Order: sequence, then structure tokens, then C-alpha cells
Amino acid sequence: MQALLDVILPVFLILGAGYAAARAGLFDDRAVDALMRFAQNFAVPCLLFRGVARLDLSGAYDPGLMAAFYLGVMVSYIAGYLGARAFFGRTSVDALSVGFTAAFSNTLLLGLPITERAYGAAALAGNYAIISVHAPILYGIGITAMELMRAQGAGRPVAALARQIARALLSQPLVIGILAGLLVNLTGLPLPGVAWSAVDMLVGAAIPAALFGLGGVLNRYRPAGDMRAILMVCTISLILHPAVTLALGRIFGLGTDHMRSAVITAAMAPGVNAYLFAHLYGAAQRVSASSVLIATGLCILTTWGWLHVLP
Repeated sequence: MQALLDVILPVFLILGAGYAAARAGLFDDRAVDALMRFAQNFAVPCLLFRGVARLDLSGAYDPGLMAAFYLGVMVSYIAGYLGARAFFGRTSVDALSVGFTAAFSNTLLLGLPITERAYGAAALAGNYAIISVHAPILYGIGITAMELMRAQGAGRPVAALARQIARALLSQPLVIGILAGLLVNLTGLPLPGVAWSAVDMLVGAAIPAALFGLGGVLNRYRPAGDMRAILMVCTISLILHPAVTLALGRIFGLGTDHMRSAVITAAMAPGVNAYLFAHLYGAAQRVSASSVLIATGLCILTTWGWLHVLP
């Protein structure tokens, strides 16, 4: 119970405050969009920049950590795709979107603050390692699969497809922040203290602003229809992914900190980016949006359970 009160509820109270404010009309859609643009385009990229720039690359990028988490991602993606095709008769394009939603954990806005509150800032190296390649890997797989599916019979050149995928990835502010952090880390490029102070100020606003804005975004979604498909996505995201990651982490002999980072990150609900992907391709949007909303609520209890399972 203490973990629920001290670790999980403060994160969801901020998210719930944003939801309630938007629901009551105190925080309209334009304000929500503006706050999310600030968080996603400026504050959170600064958070990722600082985290990656100061990351011990040799210690953080443990092959077992990355394999345990991302093999779990692939199992979740395949389970979501096959479930949508076999049980719900979805088209291949819709099934790819459902699989993407099931696999795309909210590593940043939920996984990072919950891990920090549970185990302290010193335990976040594994989180940053996972996050630093999360969007490129997931978007790379998702966009490539979608574009290949849509390009069947269209005769599109491979080079043009590769350029489109690269543009989609490199235009994301989160990816830019990660790449800038890697550049500073690898080159040892010195930044003046005043620059770090400004970055630290933005970083301080990143998670609270993003969580409050996320609550406002979730207010727009309404669970409607497709409930069995939505529950399948929630089960894959909140149960299957962390269970596979935990099992693989034990096989690979992960240390305590990396095991915590991998499993807690895997146990998070799908992020809003999963819905944005569905919206981008006009595929399974209702399933994706409702899954983000419902899984985020269920995540309060399931995360509590995973915290008890972990060392």
C-alpha cells in the first residue's frame, strides 16, 4: 500500500488534475495543445538531452537490458497484430496499428517518474538507455511495416521509402534531443554552466507539464465499441510485455537496477504517441485511443503489482 501512495498516486494525481481541469472546462483544448507542444517539443527533449548527455554509456547500454525489453516489445507487437487479425477480423493495416499500440509503452511520461519515485534518480540509467532508442525503434518498425503494406503493388522505389522513414524519425523533437545528448556525451563537448542551468530549469518543468497536459489529452477520448479488442491491447501492454521482459531479464542475469528499469518501463500503459501513429495512418483509431485511456487508468493497480514482484 505504501508503494501505491508514495510512488504511483502522485504521478496519477497530476495526470488526473489535468483530466479534471479539461473536463470542467477550466483548461480548453487550445491550452492543452499548447502545453503539450511546450512539453513535447522543448521541455521533454531537454530532459532527454540532459539524461543522455550525462549517461554512462558503457554501463547503461547493457545488451541483456535492451534484449529483455525489446524482445518483449516484439512479442507484444506480434501478439497484438495476430490477435487483431485472428480474433477480430481486422485488416492488415488496422492490425499493424493495434500491434503498435500494444507494444508502445509510455516509457517517458509514466515509466520515468514512477521508476524515479520508487527507486531514486540513481536508478534511471536503464530507463534512459531504453528511452534513447525507443521512439526510433518503434517508429522505425511501425512506419516501415505500414509503408511496405501500403506500397504493395504501387512500385514505390526503396530509396524513396527509406527517405520518408528517415524524415519521419529525424523530424521528431524527442529524437533530436536524444541525438544531441549523444553528441555531447560521445565528443565531450563542453557546455557553459549557464547553458546547463537553463537546461535544468526546463527539465524541472518537463514531467509535471507533460503529465498535466496528458490528462487534458485523455479527456478527449471516449471508450466506444471494440471493447474486446481494447481489453486485449490492455492485457498485452500491462501484463504480457512486463512478464516477458521479467522472464528474459532473469535468463540474461540482469542486475537489480536494470531489471527494475526494464520491467517498470515495459509495464506502462500505451503512450499518446500510439494514438498519433494510428491517427497518422487512419487505422484502428478508436481502439488505439480507448486503449490509451483505459490502460492508463488500469496502470495504477497493475504497476502496484509489478512493484511488489520486483526486488
